[in-house]
Amino acid sequence: MPEHGVICFSLFSILFDLIDIATIDMGRKRKELPLLEGLEITAVAAEGNAIARHGEMVVFIPYGAPGDIADIKIDRKKHSYAEGHIERLVKPSPLRTEPFCSHFGVCGGCRWQHLPYSEQLKAKQQQVEDALRRIAKVELPPITPILGSEATREYRNKMEYTFSNKKWLTWEQMRSQEEFPDRDAAGFHIPGAFDKVLDIDRCHLQDDLGNRLRLHVKAFAKKHGLTFFDLRAQTGLLRTMMIRIASTGETMVVLSFGEDAPAEIKSVLDDLRASFPDLTSLMYVVNTKANDTIADLDIQLHSGKPYIEEEMEGLRFRIGPKSFYQTNSRQAYNLYKVAREFAALTGDELVYDLYTGTGTIANFIARQARKVIGIEYVEDAIRDAKLNAKVNGLDNTDFYAGDMKDVLTAEFIEAHGRPDVMIVDPPRAGMHTDVVNVILQSEPKRIVYVSCNPATQARDLALLDEKYRVTAVRPVDMFPHTHHVENVVRLERREPTEPTAQA
Repeated sequence: MPEHGVICFSLFSILFDLIDIATIDMGRKRKELPLLEGLEITAVAAEGNAIARHGEMVVFIPYGAPGDIADIKIDRKKHSYAEGHIERLVKPSPLRTEPFCSHFGVCGGCRWQHLPYSEQLKAKQQQVEDALRRIAKVELPPITPILGSEATREYRNKMEYTFSNKKWLTWEQMRSQEEFPDRDAAGFHIPGAFDKVLDIDRCHLQDDLGNRLRLHVKAFAKKHGLTFFDLRAQTGLLRTMMIRIASTGETMVVLSFGEDAPAEIKSVLDDLRASFPDLTSLMYVVNTKANDTIADLDIQLHSGKPYIEEEMEGLRFRIGPKSFYQTNSRQAYNLYKVAREFAALTGDELVYDLYTGTGTIANFIARQARKVIGIEYVEDAIRDAKLNAKVNGLDNTDFYAGDMKDVLTAEFIEAHGRPDVMIVDPPRAGMHTDVVNVILQSEPKRIVYVSCNPATQARDLALLDEKYRVTAVRPVDMFPHTHHVENVVRLERREPTEPTAQA
């Protein structure tokens, strides 16, 4: 067993032991939950947890690997399942691999680093297949093997860091009884502790330029006595930092300040510009609200351009500080190619792109369609979509903003034309039933359903089964070392006499 893994499990053990000791329920110590010895971990499951069984009870365990033999301490017990953690790894699985990040097991992200990438892909493929077969219960073709990401590190184009004066201390640090007077941090929130931030030395999710930028700002602030944000008191200057690094090499930094202190803000920004002269865009915002969101605030340009650009097949996509863009640029291109292949466009189709976001898919396929109509809830995103169409000289796209169930109506379709193909890429919650009903009424020949949540996708496929059959399925991995998976499904309209799976 790698030494780092031993440390990780010992930290969990200390963590939950301390929780057990400290927890008081109605004046009484919480009932001690059992230690299950020698359980075999058999699989990985939803939300990135591993699975073991104790009799008829399923136990969900973080950071386990199929084939592990471990003593499992139960932390929460329900009627038919339990949640626990590895107290002692009796025999590690031969599948285990050494995590590459020093923050693994504490940060909360990249929870599958201890599994080889090939095993991660198997688990994601199984996750998709289980969701479609158990929830949708529709007839399925053979599921095409998952499309893995060529880059498994430094693949994200966007990272967001938090500055805090309450650095998270590990249990080993707290038990050491040392004094830690410097609690300033620049990193990620600890899961379940909104006011604690893990100070990050190096994150492997983005190009190392992101680490250099973050650490530089932190060092400058420390040198000049600038305050880090206090998440409870809601005071302090340095609050958050967003870094975008496009596949084109262009870079945007947006710093959020918790106080309106012009001289101090200018000193940070001037130093960052001087130290990193190649930054494409340097922006800032003053945020004195009780939350970190900046979507409703005015973002100011310090220097450079107010946007950066991504590129796909000669198309340029402008990305502003509030723009949505898939965070794995190279794999987004592969995802969109799958969607385009499934759409099987000949150049004569009217395509509706539902939940179009900033119109990336709509603009990407526009050269293969007669016309593309995009609909999206966020008005800023629709402005980006229209801008990107203009930048690329596309004159066969129209975009509309509004709640999908309110915009996509029978009257809208009557006015704009009945679609030949629909591409839908809804949020994790899936589609509203009103939207599904309008799709069924409009009867496009083909539907391409892109989803970041196979479970809600499966639910919607069951509703669409009334008139559509699934003819192709292709999972795509956008986020290596996490349990998240995208899935693309093609549906073809049934012939009037064709039976449904529910028939």
